[in-house]
Amino acid sequence: MSENRVSLFIYGSLRDAKIFQSVCGLSFTKKRAKVDEQTLLAEAALLPGYRKISPDKVYFYAFPLPSSKIEGYVVHNVPDSAMAEIDRYEGKRYERETVRVNTATGPVETQAYLTTHESMKKQFGDRFHVNLIHELWLRKRIEKFFKKRTRPGDKTFDAELERRADRELLGTTERDLVMSHYGSDAVSDYYLQHELDRPRPSIKYLYGDHLAERYIENYVSLVIRQVLLNQLDEQIQNRYRFELEHMQTSERYFKRSVSLLASMEIINENAPTVELIVRKGMQTMPHETHDLIDYVKYAVRAARNFFDPRIVEDHLDHIRSNLHPGLVPLGCEIELSNLGAAAVRPESVVPEKTDPVYDGFRYFHDFQLDVLSWKLGGYIDDHSGSISNERRTGFLELAPGRLNISGELSRSATADPWLLNRLIQEVTAFYDVKPHSLHLSFQLRRNQRGKQKVLPLGFVKCLLALGGGPELKVTGVRVSRLGHHEIIRDEYGEELVFARTNERRWYLGRDEIADKAPAQATACVQQYKFIRLDRRASYEPLIMCLKGLQLGYNPGDYLTAAQLRASKKFSEDYDQLKRWADDPTKISPQRISRFLSVVRYGLLNEGYHRPVHTLHYIDWALSAVNVQLRMFNEQLKEES
Repeated sequence: MSENRVSLFIYGSLRDAKIFQSVCGLSFTKKRAKVDEQTLLAEAALLPGYRKISPDKVYFYAFPLPSSKIEGYVVHNVPDSAMAEIDRYEGKRYERETVRVNTATGPVETQAYLTTHESMKKQFGDRFHVNLIHELWLRKRIEKFFKKRTRPGDKTFDAELERRADRELLGTTERDLVMSHYGSDAVSDYYLQHELDRPRPSIKYLYGDHLAERYIENYVSLVIRQVLLNQLDEQIQNRYRFELEHMQTSERYFKRSVSLLASMEIINENAPTVELIVRKGMQTMPHETHDLIDYVKYAVRAARNFFDPRIVEDHLDHIRSNLHPGLVPLGCEIELSNLGAAAVRPESVVPEKTDPVYDGFRYFHDFQLDVLSWKLGGYIDDHSGSISNERRTGFLELAPGRLNISGELSRSATADPWLLNRLIQEVTAFYDVKPHSLHLSFQLRRNQRGKQKVLPLGFVKCLLALGGGPELKVTGVRVSRLGHHEIIRDEYGEELVFARTNERRWYLGRDEIADKAPAQATACVQQYKFIRLDRRASYEPLIMCLKGLQLGYNPGDYLTAAQLRASKKFSEDYDQLKRWADDPTKISPQRISRFLSVVRYGLLNEGYHRPVHTLHYIDWALSAVNVQLRMFNEQLKEES
């Protein structure tokens, strides 16, 4: 009597034909002509809805995750006797189940060895939830330090709130400790105490300052909102660590992008409640009799009551269902200012303006907002390059993934255009400050470096029409970012700060062999700085467009002072571009078609000669870009 036979999907060590043969006595081949009694037929396959993980760094496990897929092989006609041997080999951590996989010849029903959330949690605990076990250990030691430093021996609820508030006010110090010692050996108690035992910051010295006093309540309100956000993010990180880990495709990406997005969505959707919390805090704690720690404690307490697991899970499910991850690491810098360009430009160029809310963020460091906003990379940018904590006015700049200002340490926020767009929108909504400009960053591949080209003038016009802030004026339309001279600099001779190539570091550790950072710790990014920030805009099509252009054309700096001095053509293009931005003419259909063709080519080859995003998503993005360019032309037609 012949044995029953089944198909088997393999994705781990069994993909090695020699290991497969040593386990069950049979081998496999992908060539039909070589199939015989001892050699089974196999073909490449994809298992949708699962992710391959290895928490122990030894065995691979297929864990259910709707947005992922696993590549492997389907081995056909495996007899029951061979399956019994494979069952023994796989052991008790797996469950053999029937699944459907995709092959070149269509869907196939097959057996596969899978695992579950409960099984992984039981076997690996925190190692399954997150690979940063060293970070968890270090954070526990930091928590122990605060228990000894702040009201030692006091186990009351109020004492715990004060410890959490102290940690908030030393947030960047804790972050730098974790980053600088990630992957290293033990950190001494003496070193921890030296780094963390600092005086508690105070704002009482501002109470007699008649210039600062009019802004104190506005800054305190921002402090309360910022701590609410931080604490909500911390609770999501602690409670849903596993879910967050498996929405992230690489350790190099900022691990708080999803949790911060969910936190900001919840706060922004509940703006009236948040406003009530802030108002109550200001009424019950007048600033004349309270210090910064009191407001931070109040916000920590409010966040505990604000957290609702059901709401958080709904937001995480919504984020998971909308993800469109690609392969190009992405980042952004969001500039906000109630003064607009006057935040950094002299009064002789821009008429004098005043910021009645934050005085141009002059007291940003006094209220420790550089520390409290570290999760969003909060920083005051006055375009001087200064990183000091002295009082100065400038843009409030947020960059999710920026981990350190002085060390210029940052990680890409994500590789997902949808997620990056949502972060931009929610950050802009969270801060009650007028939006000004947006910088988008795209990491370059090694084969792109040193081979970058200057963008054609027609492509630059397309990009300015898409993101340069077209605005109506009395005589027609003007591209505001260039028309207002916001992206024109004159530091080394006049130049157009449209796009620049920069280096970024994402890792503070050292190589195991040499006392230096590993080569992969430094990334080269192309940053586009021409984009107007608008609360109403969706930047997802523009992000896809710039990514496709980066992959399809590989543009470089545009236009530096050196480029303008060295090339008469560039200088002529620059003059023409300035005239066009002030009084635009229509972009020809041929130029738009050529522009979109290059973008499409790049997106279709993102995965090294194949698309990474689904074709209908790419088509949607290109269609949205095409519609925006046509609307720009129609606006010119109507106004002419």
